[in-house]
Amino acid sequence: MRAVEIRGAFGLDNLVLTERPDPHPGFGQVLLRMRAASLNYRDLLTLQGKYNPKQKLPLIPCSDGVGEVVELGEGVTRVRIGDRVCPIFAQQWLAGEPTRDKARSTLGGPLDGTLAERMVVDQEGLVQVPGHLTDEEAASLPCAAVTAWSALTEAGVKAGDTVLVQGTGGVSLFALQFAKAMGARVIATSSSDPKLARVREMGAAETINYRDTPDWGARAKELTGGLGVDLVVEVGGAGTLDQSLRAVRFGGAISLIGNLAGIDAQVRLTLIFMQHLRMLGIFVGHRENFEAMNRTIAVHGIRPVVHRVFPLEEARAAFELMAAGGHFGKICVRMPEDGIE
Repeated sequence: MRAVEIRGAFGLDNLVLTERPDPHPGFGQVLLRMRAASLNYRDLLTLQGKYNPKQKLPLIPCSDGVGEVVELGEGVTRVRIGDRVCPIFAQQWLAGEPTRDKARSTLGGPLDGTLAERMVVDQEGLVQVPGHLTDEEAASLPCAAVTAWSALTEAGVKAGDTVLVQGTGGVSLFALQFAKAMGARVIATSSSDPKLARVREMGAAETINYRDTPDWGARAKELTGGLGVDLVVEVGGAGTLDQSLRAVRFGGAISLIGNLAGIDAQVRLTLIFMQHLRMLGIFVGHRENFEAMNRTIAVHGIRPVVHRVFPLEEARAAFELMAAGGHFGKICVRMPEDGIE
């Protein structure tokens, strides 16, 4: 089979298309013909050696993908030949609280990921995908969508709440779609007016250009009549957290997800405890969350936003596009159609 590897050292120059022996499923395992993969910011950091500098190489990157079940190992009962499934992000986190061992079972590092023509996965680490989604749309679910779902559900978002989402990456757009499905009002930020126009088309009630309005936290509070938002889906990190603290209401919540704007934050703790805020660290989510999210996607006919699709041979170009920024939604890689005979 063909696969994309980070080989020898980190960096784009060490991302290579290579051949590996065909994998075969063992007891309780499933062989997938991968149809598509999608990129997350975590994958770019992994490629650059910034996510885990101690990661062993070679590594097949990317945590998100979708495949067709083409072979079953002995004892498999959860899926059948021909099923279209997604591997879950943390292969051993099926339900309940995370543990250190479960957190070490993640695809795309330390385990080989989805950027390959074929993949063997334990049957417990798979979920069925909603039938109305394309392969590229389904490939975007395991990390970005589940993260957004967890951010909202763990904060207890309900109808009538106001949710603030930052930017127009995969997690933020999923959070917008899920919040709307839950009956919440959404405020979205971006530095691009054309992108803000697109999120309004997707259902955002209000938008803020944070370059034109650097004090966007205060502006968000104004848009809620001075009360503040119920939840901020915080993907920026150190560079945006202070404004998020200004935007959130007394007794509200901030779901901490990303570090697009840095990881070392100086925070005035009084803004947290004097407002009785909840700071929720979100590490994607477990299989039960994934399955609950998929039911919501199916009922509401939600379709992930795909920005661009590359063939497997152009995986490097996909990473270059992510590094350059400016995309709206998910960047995906399409596997060859011929697959396994």
